[in-house]
Amino acid sequence: MSNILSISALTLATHDMRRAVDFYEALGFGIKYGGRDAEFTSFYVGDQFLNVTAQPHDRQWAWWGRAIFYVDDVDRIYARSVDAGMQPQATPRDAQWGERYFHITDPDGHELSFATPLQDPS
Repeated sequence: MSNILSISALTLATHDMRRAVDFYEALGFGIKYGGRDAEFTSFYVGDQFLNVTAQPHDRQWAWWGRAIFYVDDVDRIYARSVDAGMQPQATPRDAQWGERYFHITDPDGHELSFATPLQDPS
């Protein structure tokens, strides 16, 4: 039996690539491939990727879950999102499971969480 070692990429759907690219770039994601006029865009996430693929307007989706991204400074990402006019669900907070995090929903309804592991006081 083999172990699953990592995620190479997560792909999300959009009805508006320009809006999606603007959203992710405002949060600090860098583009590897594609862009505002592309049908498919890949953003760097460390050694992995977040992909966005254009879908026709008649293709609908419901809540699918949440993608969680570890960042070096969750409060800075939160401030960046607010400065860009986004509306996170709440301010960053410390969780009992050992992370400081906040959630935000992208323009296509995909929920994202940005988190930083809390320092162990011991």
